[in-house]
Amino acid sequence: MDVCRKQVTLFLIAMGFFTRIPMPGWLKVDAENLNQANRYFGLVGLLVGGISALVYGLSTQFLPASVSIILAMMTGIVVTGGFHEDGLADTADGLGGGWTVADKLRIMKDSTIGTYGALALVMALMLKFVVLSELALYNPEVVIVALLVGHCLSRVLAASIIFSQAYIRDDASSKSKPLAQNQTLNELLILLATGVAVLWFSNLSAAVYIAVGLVLLRWVIIRFFHRQIGGYTGDTLGAAQQVSELTCYLILLGFLL
Repeated sequence: MDVCRKQVTLFLIAMGFFTRIPMPGWLKVDAENLNQANRYFGLVGLLVGGISALVYGLSTQFLPASVSIILAMMTGIVVTGGFHEDGLADTADGLGGGWTVADKLRIMKDSTIGTYGALALVMALMLKFVVLSELALYNPEVVIVALLVGHCLSRVLAASIIFSQAYIRDDASSKSKPLAQNQTLNELLILLATGVAVLWFSNLSAAVYIAVGLVLLRWVIIRFFHRQIGGYTGDTLGAAQQVSELTCYLILLGFLL
């Protein structure tokens, strides 16, 4: 019973960290629990994708698919508070506007959005809308599966970077720092098992292509950020999530065409 309660606690902490869904008052949030909650980030992605897919599925009963897709995208942003989109924008600003590692990290920490960040957000959202709209033309039901798989696997990929790269911020107040400490093989295996299970039960004929594509993308992302800043930050993990989510949709669309 204590084991089950512990796992529920870790999932709720992961949900509270990555979404705006209120956490129960009895929940004990500390650095140790937050660190272990990394194992359920993929499951949180499945929850976000499920809520977005539900909005899409219901709205398509009386609205055009294009409008339903926008509502689904808005739902995902509202549920997460734009957490990952913010990371994408900050990363684009930092890497686009900084020449040295120190400059890049300083710009990423700035709460204002610059030209590079705005462009990255606009292009990412436009591409996401266009790709999902094309999937809807092929089969409206594919969009539901795409949202579930994309939201889940993208968070699995982003969270997996924690296990193989160095966290480079020295700011002790950073909300991402506890995630970078004392990660174990157990957390990684549970995280990866979530992604494998979702991809398996999705029954997508493109599952193998998506898996291989994300493995290659992870390698590219790790090398790119290591070359740019020497490791990762919370912002770059958000950027990795957004890029990998889009990659899932693009691979699926390319396979179906």
